[in-house]
Amino acid sequence: MMPMVELLPSILSADFARLADEVAAAERGGGTVIHVDVMDGHFVPNITLGPPVVKSLRKATTLPLDCHLMIENPDEYIPAFAEAGANWVSVHYEACRHLHRSLELIAHHGMKPGVVLNPATRVNLLTDILPMVHHVLVMSVNPGFGGQQFIPFSLDKIRRLVELRKELGLGFRIEVDGGVAHDTIAAIVQAGADLLVAGNAVFGGGHPERDVRALLMTAREAAGEPVQ
Repeated sequence: MMPMVELLPSILSADFARLADEVAAAERGGGTVIHVDVMDGHFVPNITLGPPVVKSLRKATTLPLDCHLMIENPDEYIPAFAEAGANWVSVHYEACRHLHRSLELIAHHGMKPGVVLNPATRVNLLTDILPMVHHVLVMSVNPGFGGQQFIPFSLDKIRRLVELRKELGLGFRIEVDGGVAHDTIAAIVQAGADLLVAGNAVFGGGHPERDVRALLMTAREAAGEPVQ
């Protein structure tokens, strides 16, 4: 039995002056994991936040914190994110010289390891390490900025991950980040994703509780799940 679809509000699009309130509103709407985009200005063309903000966020919510490290040399920072209170940490295939070691390091620090693929990276490159991961994050935009348009061929990558999960008898989750919105979320779920990261669609309109609830309703209808 596959896991229920979950919505992961991405704080990249939130009002940082009211971050605790924004996160609380998204949680009331049905958000179950908070997605934290960490960018260093080198691996991606933007700079966001680091362990100090994660530490503050940890005090503001009991939800799991899903830290997506869009950074060079992620191994150097994994211990700091663990200490700050991160629960899930994902690293990019493209940024890790020794991906197996990086995933082991995340698990060693008591966090759930994930691996991320940029749009141009093929899913089959992950086959050997899939037994190690809690989730695979498919980037459906080029990472660096919120509010971008969904890349349609991402759906084929999701479908391929579903096939691999079945072929290998594994239980990893399939997460999607980028352009997840009211007009794309049904197709994403129907392709097989079950962790849906949404930033601009949650926080951009100023009504995160309402918009999380609406996104989840559309996603669960597409998945054939009960709509609460």
